[in-house]
Amino acid sequence: MATSYETRYASSPEAVKKYDTTALRDEFLISNLMEKGKINLTYTHYDRYIAGSAVPGKPLKLETIDPLKAEYFLERREMGIINVGQNGSVEVDGTTYSMGHKDALYIGMGAKEVIFKSEDEAQPAQYYINSAPAHKNFPTKKVSLQDANKLELGSLETANHRTVNQMIIGGIVDTCQLQMGMTELKAGSVWNTMPAHVHDRRMEVYFYLDVPEGQSVCHFMGQPQETRHIWMQNHEAVISPPWSIHCGSGTSNYTFIWGMAGENLDYGDMDVAKITELR
Repeated sequence: MATSYETRYASSPEAVKKYDTTALRDEFLISNLMEKGKINLTYTHYDRYIAGSAVPGKPLKLETIDPLKAEYFLERREMGIINVGQNGSVEVDGTTYSMGHKDALYIGMGAKEVIFKSEDEAQPAQYYINSAPAHKNFPTKKVSLQDANKLELGSLETANHRTVNQMIIGGIVDTCQLQMGMTELKAGSVWNTMPAHVHDRRMEVYFYLDVPEGQSVCHFMGQPQETRHIWMQNHEAVISPPWSIHCGSGTSNYTFIWGMAGENLDYGDMDVAKITELR
């Protein structure tokens, strides 16, 4: 069986205040991503969100997992995929979508067969996967990085000059609740999502990539007055509860993929935490 999974349960902010480093990493860090020949998934009880990866040498078929109690994976779910590796393709119910580096694909609820493929087995595609419960079928749609809605934010002076590429989001793709995009930091900038914020109506998962060898990213989480940090490496992800800030700073510039789901699709629905009030 190529599809494996683990389950993460929700934690209250009061409980997280008492976590040591190991407990914090065990609860929120996803470090088993991008294993060749495998589909690895993490099922979290925050909005029943799933984050994972598929790295096909030979083609990999997505199989359902026990927590879904479903005949097939997307029976009651939608999915977003971004390829962070070499060229490949994703076959959805017999239709093939070519997937270049940093191309995204939205797959609507009801798709029965999803097969991940690489163009070159020796240099495989690396698919980062997010999935959320859905109530309605929307069409499957590919979104290239060039098709994204681009926001230029921050500045070099504050070390957070970045391009936010909104890819699986309203106005580009119709979804039930899933949103995904990719933020690229410019050379000389290291801070993402600053000033930090929380959005109590949505949870989020961050996946870090393009982190140079020998460099790291320090991801910050927790309530604005009770922050914690997790040191992260390339191709690791972190779960961000709805009560938590989510920002990071690297020892080099890098890229991250954000994915979120929850009560609404308003990208700007957030409560900003003033930088000077963080603790």
